[in-house]
Amino acid sequence: MGSPVRRLLRARLRTVLIVSGAAVAVLAASAFALTSTGGSAGSAQAAQTAPPPADPLADEPRAEPTRGSRGKPRPPEPSPKKKPKADTEVAHLVKPQKKKHYKVVDSGSCEASYYWEGQMTASGEPFDPSELTAAHKTLPLGSKVRVTNRNNDRSVIVRINDRGPYAGGRCLDLSRAAMQKVGGTGAGVIPVRYEVLSRG
Repeated sequence: MGSPVRRLLRARLRTVLIVSGAAVAVLAASAFALTSTGGSAGSAQAAQTAPPPADPLADEPRAEPTRGSRGKPRPPEPSPKKKPKADTEVAHLVKPQKKKHYKVVDSGSCEASYYWEGQMTASGEPFDPSELTAAHKTLPLGSKVRVTNRNNDRSVIVRINDRGPYAGGRCLDLSRAAMQKVGGTGAGVIPVRYEVLSRG
């Protein structure tokens, strides 16, 4: 009986030693891990004192104003955009240019011719056929005269800067540009109505 009991005790002792050896090994490994990280108390304290992870959406206060604010308080809500005005609304806002009204000093009817040769005028300025000028026998130089072609009612305002014409029945000699304005270059001589708007 002694022999089987001994065998059983030895087997149990072996099992106890193996299990206790494994437990000791596990405890030793966990103790080593705790000492290398500073212990469980230290790691818990480190977890409490560590700063919280940065919030990528948090906006820290700035020392200087941002480009958008320019240092001034911004309104709580953006102001509503003004609607573009319709063309009809804009049309009445544009002030129409007033036509210059002249007081007629004198008027009459006669025939008018035109000229284009380069020459010196009676006013002392060189004659320019592209300017709206005219010659008259007696009106003061610098006078403004509205000339209307009686055949088509087209008119032009000319400045008197020369003397003439001296052909019979004509009272005005227009520059070529002025005669073109009233549509009379084809005829050469046209019946006109003239209105003196200013003298000299």
